[in-house]
Amino acid sequence: MATTDRFGRPLGTLRVSVTDRCNLRCAYCMPHTEYVWLPRADLLTFEEIDRLVAVFVSLGVARVRLTGGEPLLRRDLAGLVGRLARHAGLEERTLTTNGVYLAGQADALRAAGLDRVTVSLDTLDAGRFLRLSRSRDLDAVLAGIAAAARAFSTVKLDTVVIRGENDDEVPALVEYAGRVGAEIRFIEYMDVGGATDWSASRVVPRTEIVARLERAFGATTPIGQPLHAPATRYALPSGQTVGIIASTTQPFCGECDRARLTADGQLLTCLYATAGIDLRGPLRSGASDADLASLIVGTWNRRVDRGAEARLAVQDRAAFIPRDTLRAEPHLEMHTRGG
Repeated sequence: MATTDRFGRPLGTLRVSVTDRCNLRCAYCMPHTEYVWLPRADLLTFEEIDRLVAVFVSLGVARVRLTGGEPLLRRDLAGLVGRLARHAGLEERTLTTNGVYLAGQADALRAAGLDRVTVSLDTLDAGRFLRLSRSRDLDAVLAGIAAAARAFSTVKLDTVVIRGENDDEVPALVEYAGRVGAEIRFIEYMDVGGATDWSASRVVPRTEIVARLERAFGATTPIGQPLHAPATRYALPSGQTVGIIASTTQPFCGECDRARLTADGQLLTCLYATAGIDLRGPLRSGASDADLASLIVGTWNRRVDRGAEARLAVQDRAAFIPRDTLRAEPHLEMHTRGG
């Protein structure tokens, strides 16, 4: 029987942050120089992640996505993937990465049982990449995408579109995705924890992105998408598929089946949640699998979160979490909770 919340939404997808560390400082997630990191002893071990995933799978989770921070900073991530590949009932194991270290790990991850990779790519211009991420590693990212395209049958690219920063690159990024055989998804700039420079004026809505696609490539055709998938997908006249995730202007809270596990074992039931349920404490104190399952089920059964919809209703909307609050409570940061 499926584990459902108060709106009947199933627990189907688990996003696992394996580390809060990241090697980039992207403008929409970690725009500042200094951050408060979680103590390393607090991070879940791979054995602990594996055990918790097994409990989640027993409750109906069929898809696990490994995130961060930057998950490839965690040593031997392929070893964790190999553990997860042994769980019967887990239909999909995926990874979201900034791609900097992907070229050297793509083959090992595929051999271990990873099904799909999503790479963040916000620009094809080296100077703009430096400004957006404070890194000169664009060539490494592109090499990682090429390696992933060779190793995996499906590669996705995620681009956060910010007005005045990279919105002029929508056609070029689509063309690049077509050349490498990846499906690109454009994501509206969200006012989540970490996005301290967010403003409504910098959001490029889905309607405008579609209009830009049609000016560049011709009429788009909406196509089907899997249940609970976040992106609305469109076919271009060439047959290429493009996705748009309109979390800011047209939220999909009513179909959200995602739970999030922070790097130190907090269970979050919404991307906008300001507090979570501690699973690491009971896990390390000797809780049984049944105890952990009961804690997870009780939390999900009480779930009423519709965070993106609530944000949409806010008048004079500004950044969700002020910078000083983020410094005092790192669990509110996107790089800790795994976007």
